[in-house]
Amino acid sequence: MLFTETELSGVFIIDIQKILDPRGFFARGWCQREFEEHDIKSSIAQVNISFNQQKGTLRGLHYQSAPHEETKLVRCTKGGIFDVAVDLRNSSTTYGKWVGVELTADNHRMLLVPEGFAHGFQTLEDNSEVFYQVSKFYAPDAEKGARYDDPAFGITWPLSVSVISDKDKNWPLVKL
Repeated sequence: MLFTETELSGVFIIDIQKILDPRGFFARGWCQREFEEHDIKSSIAQVNISFNQQKGTLRGLHYQSAPHEETKLVRCTKGGIFDVAVDLRNSSTTYGKWVGVELTADNHRMLLVPEGFAHGFQTLEDNSEVFYQVSKFYAPDAEKGARYDDPAFGITWPLSVSVISDKDKNWPLVKL
């Protein structure tokens, strides 16, 4: 796997290394040893799948509060998404900054979103499916969120929002 750290410390774009043969290719999508070599928490508590029928669907921005902060490894297995991580670590020099990456079934790219970051995505195609590994179990009492359109972040989403939950639409604005 090829790990590229973004301008936000701890957020990695991860590309697979394909081993090609006449049948197609083989690649690793997870290797505890390689993740640990990049100081990435490597436990997996659960795996989630999000299926989204309509292009422009927006989910997020989500995170869990202490002591349930989670690391996510996000991959799009069908269609395409614009995946976003927002730094919510108060002590960080990049607090309030965000990074967005296009993840598609064709590019096989992954985004590693560490603890202390909010996460969200917008679908770029109808019938997009997202598969993500999470380091902690979901804790409903620790569920938090921030508005996808919070001017403090200034996220530039690629499409108009076609579908969004009431909860995601009404998360509070963040004071930076």
